[in-house]
Amino acid sequence: MTHHRLARRTFRWAAIYGVLVLAPLYLLPPPARGSEAYYYGFIGAALAFQGLYWIIGGDPVRYRALMPLGVIGKLSFAIPALTLFALGRLDALTAIPVSIDVLLAALFWAAWRQTPAA
Repeated sequence: MTHHRLARRTFRWAAIYGVLVLAPLYLLPPPARGSEAYYYGFIGAALAFQGLYWIIGGDPVRYRALMPLGVIGKLSFAIPALTLFALGRLDALTAIPVSIDVLLAALFWAAWRQTPAA
């Protein structure tokens, strides 16, 4: 597999996965009254990032400079969630899917390192 194909597939699959996981959250009530703006704002911002991942996957060489933002996007959720899990403030059922974000952050980093600069 060429480096371009690795980056294309990684970012495109991440975008599809993200939309499938995030979009249904709009149908759930927020976890606490008064947190609606943060809850729905998080979902909207995260969904916007799926568009970024899709665009990067379309032309990884052209959008290589954006790839580190993908790493930051994934880790900005994963690190706090895993920290809360370690402190006993997040249940395992919620923490398990976070490992997918850690894996995607690593794949995004590898794709960035392997994709030649334009």
